[in-house]
Amino acid sequence: MKRLAVVGSTGSIGQNTLRVVDHLSDRFSVFALAANSAVDRLAEQAAAFRPTVVAITDARRVDEFRNRCRELRISIPEVVTGEQGLRQIASASEVDIVVSAAVGAAGLQPTYSAVASGKTVALANKEAMVVAGELLRKTAEKSGARIIPVDSEHCAIDQCLRSGRHSEVRRLILTASGGPFRETPVEHFANISPEQALKHPVWQMGKRITVDSATLMNKGLEVIEARWLFDIPAEKIDIMVHPQSVVHSMVEFVDASVVAQLGTADMRQPIQYALTYPERLPSSVSHLDWTTVPPLEFSPPDRSKFPCISLAYRAIEKGGTAPAVLNAADEVAVEAFLERRIAFSDIPKLIDATLEAHRVEPADSLQAIVSADKWAREFVVAAVGDRRGS
Repeated sequence: MKRLAVVGSTGSIGQNTLRVVDHLSDRFSVFALAANSAVDRLAEQAAAFRPTVVAITDARRVDEFRNRCRELRISIPEVVTGEQGLRQIASASEVDIVVSAAVGAAGLQPTYSAVASGKTVALANKEAMVVAGELLRKTAEKSGARIIPVDSEHCAIDQCLRSGRHSEVRRLILTASGGPFRETPVEHFANISPEQALKHPVWQMGKRITVDSATLMNKGLEVIEARWLFDIPAEKIDIMVHPQSVVHSMVEFVDASVVAQLGTADMRQPIQYALTYPERLPSSVSHLDWTTVPPLEFSPPDRSKFPCISLAYRAIEKGGTAPAVLNAADEVAVEAFLERRIAFSDIPKLIDATLEAHRVEPADSLQAIVSADKWAREFVVAAVGDRRGS
């Protein structure tokens, strides 16, 4: 019986993780749950899975959580709060696997704590590996932690890499649905609304990652993530647009063999893979019906139309704190777009300006990374304000 801490339990990945736990209840139990402020859902999860500890980032919501537990007639678990609370459950000796599913840069600290403590980390928070990939990789080598990706593309790469040795890899190929604007003329991008950007053709995800899928920044971030997860240089990582989203990613080996991982578009599959690695167990996910699979299409992305991809490659080339700045600038720019303060086409422009203005420092400590993140957020907030005033 493996004991889990699920950081970000009320989000889509967290909820799907608990569905997998429910399906494999003879294998997993929940020691801790963590959420930012969705305390009603958190209390319902506590009623269903009876964790020992609950972490609530927003300490102002603790009383509300306890009252909801009383309404549900369940015993109230121990409650810890803030960033310290997240670090506490991520490093707890009772925990075997930490599911890192908090949204955005908030997932960095608990992920680092879990890795430093030598845990198995099922990593769904891509930002942690984007902004601190080099640091997390070095820390894992020292602590013995294992980082297993939950992103469908990186989970696919992880599975494909089991077919050969690291030295035999020619390139990694990350697939992309292309998002909702794959065929939209670029001259229409300035008029795209948040509602249109949030209509992903395949996946149901959170708002930021859905907009990132529309700009294809999500693929750029995945290149950076893959570089550190698999210790492969960025020039050996390619992106291929695959609208059907049946092939989740591929690995091409030096002998010209290509190994691909295919499956239905259901996040429970990569979550279960990460939790049960290296085993494979029966899943509640629907199996792929080959009689209904449409023709599979592949094409390179249009980088002139989706400049966020090139911005991500530039950030990894710059190295150091540049990826942290890229991620923070994107997060703030996407938020400004969703709040209708900037146009969809302004997102890459703001990121580009932020990268150009940043003086890169070594990303050899959490303090350096957090400082770069803070600088980038302040830079974009100021830039958005200037645009509104102009």
